[in-house]
Parts: sequence; structure tokens; C-alpha cells
Amino acid sequence: MIITALPILIPFILIIVLILVRSNHVSKWVSVTGSLILLIASIFILHGIKDNGILLIHMGGWKAPFGITLVIDYLSGIMLITSSLIVFTISIYSLSFLEEKQQNSKFYVFFFSLVMGINGSFITGDVFNLYVWFEVMLMSSLVLITLGNSKQQLEGGIKYLALNLLGSLFFLAGLGLLYGKTGTLNMAYLAEILKNDDQAILMNTSAILFFIAFGIKAAVFPLFFWLPASYHTSNITVSALFAGLLTKVGLYAFIRFFTLFFVQDQVFWHKLLLVIAGFTMVVGGMSASIHYDTRRILSYHIISQIGYMIMGLGIFTPLAIAGAIFFTIHNMVAKTNTFLVAGLIHKLKGSFYLKDIGGLLKQSPFLAILFIIPAFALAGVPPLSGFFAKFMLIKAGIDEGHYIVVFVSVLTGLLTLYSMVKIWNEAFLKKQPTNEYDLEKLQKLSFMEVLPSVILGMASIFMGVFAVHVFDLTMDAANQLLNSSTYIEQVLNY
Repeated sequence: MIITALPILIPFILIIVLILVRSNHVSKWVSVTGSLILLIASIFILHGIKDNGILLIHMGGWKAPFGITLVIDYLSGIMLITSSLIVFTISIYSLSFLEEKQQNSKFYVFFFSLVMGINGSFITGDVFNLYVWFEVMLMSSLVLITLGNSKQQLEGGIKYLALNLLGSLFFLAGLGLLYGKTGTLNMAYLAEILKNDDQAILMNTSAILFFIAFGIKAAVFPLFFWLPASYHTSNITVSALFAGLLTKVGLYAFIRFFTLFFVQDQVFWHKLLLVIAGFTMVVGGMSASIHYDTRRILSYHIISQIGYMIMGLGIFTPLAIAGAIFFTIHNMVAKTNTFLVAGLIHKLKGSFYLKDIGGLLKQSPFLAILFIIPAFALAGVPPLSGFFAKFMLIKAGIDEGHYIVVFVSVLTGLLTLYSMVKIWNEAFLKKQPTNEYDLEKLQKLSFMEVLPSVILGMASIFMGVFAVHVFDLTMDAANQLLNSSTYIEQVLNY
């Protein structure tokens, strides 16, 4: 089906258009319109999966395992629609929060290049092409993170590039070993070969290389140091985009690989995943609690929240996998929204440092509401989306007797709540610590500036109010992942 290729074709066409367009004003609205089209296409794709099952296309007519295959199952469809929603809101946000000199640097070209890499990662059915899309993402994100060419941005970009190039090296090494042992890199054919291979446990040598590569991309303990060292240096528009999407691609790769073909030594891998999840949650949460720069606090919480998703994969039951997927999409929405709100705070106060700002509850009560929604969602306060996602994971952990990681997840939730309350107390409740407040209180936020946060806030509320429907969708995705025979059969026999 040609619809399967739309998540790549749409941003590719937009890149060509944006290269040809010379007007910054036109580029802005091409971006918003294009991202809206991508969101609509993603909705149709998810609807098509419900009606027709797994969607796929063999590029150039070469059937698997010899050609390039694009595959969209429930997991891919859910990730596509969530990422498209974030891309749409970021494109609106960039209208007000992107500096003119950054727009002159063809921001939107690299913006959609990154989107194309992300979508390609979600729908590829081939390990080598996943590596290619990862490299597209890396090059695009490096350009975006250094837009502005300030010393701080360049230092952050170097740290970002160094660790991610190391991840690419491990990915390429694992890819080579995988091909050398099996003679294929098609994911479905790999799963078909390895499920009937008595020597499949030898694949652990490849699996550990992929584990490190994806661990760097997903920013899990102890491979996360590049993230808080770089995310706070870029424009808030770029930071919000990265916060919602980049680490989730690494998480997606974890779920895909360790449910489809790295399933031979489950006792070892699941224990390792649970240990990594626990340390990721605690270290990220504790690190966030000691900072006063809102971007650094939120960056460390990206890390701690990744731990919950890895926890679901480590428990490895249908409920746990569904909980990990639910938590992923909830976090993508809520985490992006907190960065958007941080940008709104900076717009009014001129600083991201909590000690320098205050009085926002009086100055902008609506902004206080916009902050409370994603903050409470991240902390797991009912009836917002985060509560139901955490409830699923905790219940799955208790059912399987993983009490230590359940305790750690509850502790991390309290650390998250502490950090959100700290931001609330410092930025909204306390008085403005300088005399500049009298000059700044006349500033108002426009409708277009707050619209992206409103959209994502409503998404968090709806995901909580209609949690049953989201749960059913994520359970369908989990069951499809754990019953890989359907994926294998459709890809190889299509």
C-alpha cells in the first residue's frame, strides 16, 4: 500500500519545497501546513491498521527478505500519530519562538529532515535501513542543536555528537555481526531464522552491541550524560522537539528488537533491563531535584521517565508492554509540553533560572494552568494520562513479583512530583526577586504562543479521561508484538 510510505514521502516533499522557497514567512506556513497533513495521514494510517491489519510495501517490487520493506503495525502506527502531533505543535510554536537568524539557516529543512529520519525509523522493516535513518536523525539534530553558533551551543553539540557517534559505531558493529551470522538484515526473516535455531543464544554478542547503541540513543543509565549536557543549550523550540521525540526512537528500537528476534535468553535480558530501568529512574530523578535551571530539570526527567518504559519491557508481559507503550506516548506529549511552558516562562521573565523568576501566578494565571497539566501528568496525578500509564506498569510489576523495581518507580514518581512542585513554588508562587517585574508584568502571551501547549495539555487530559480506549489500543499493540508470527508471516508472504 502506498499509504505505508507517506510518513517518509510527506517530509521528503516538504524538504524539497522548503529548499526552493526563499521567503521565511512562506517557509513557516509551509511547515505548519505540511505537519498538519502529516498528522492527518498518520490518523488514516492507524485507521487502516485497524481495518486491514499490518500495512507494508516492498520498495521497487523486491519482496522480503531481498528488498527494502516498510512495515507499519500497531506500535509503529501509535508512534507515528504521537510524533506527528508533536511535530504539528512544534511547527506552530516555532512561529513565535524561533529567532530570525535561525530561520535564515533553513531551520525547517533540517526540521523535516529530522522528522523523516524519525518516521523512517518507526516504519522500516530492515536493520540496515534503521541504521541509515538513525544517521539521518543524527546529522539533522546536530545542525538543529547548533543553530545560532553560540559557544554554549557548539559545546553542547560536540558532546551530543561524540556520544551519539559512539552509539552509531556500536550499532554498525552489531549490524555486521548480525549479518555475518544470519546472512540477512530483514527483521521478519531474522525472527523466522532465529526462532528455529538451537544456536540462537550466540546472538547475545550482537545483542549487547545493539543494547549499548540503543541505550545511548534512549539515554538510559549509565549512557545518558550527553543529554543534560546538550539539551539546555539549544533554542527552546529545538529542545522541546528533541525532548518529545529523539530518545523515544531509541526506546522504540529496544521494544522492536527485544520482542521480535532477540528473544532467546530472556531471563538474562529481562533482569538486565529491570536493573537498568531502576538505576535510570533513580539517577535521573535525583539529578533533577538538585538543579534550578528549568531546562536541566526537565532534561534529567527525560532520563528518569525512560526508566519506566524500559521497566515495562523488562517485565515482559502483555500488560507491561502495553503499559510501556502507554507511558511512552503519554511522556512524549507531556514532556514536550513542559518544555513549551518553559519557553513561555522565559518569554515573560527572560530567564530559565528559577532563582531569577517569580510571581507568574499573579502575572499569568492561564500559564499556571498550562504548567500544572503536564507537570501533574508527569508526576502521575489522576485523572491525567501519567496516572494510568504508571498504574499499568506498577500492576504488571506486582503481578510478576518485581517488587524492588515497583518500589523504585513509586520513589521516582515522588521525586518527579518534588521537582514539579519546586518549579511551581519558585516560578509561580514566590514574588519576583528583582525590580524588573514592574516592567515585565505588562507583557502578555498571544493566542498563537500558547496554542501548542493548549493542544498538548488537552491531549494529556483526553488520554486520561479516555484511558480505557488508549489501553485497548496499547494492549492490541502489545499482543501483536508478543505474537510475532503474524508480523513474520505478513512480511515474508506478502
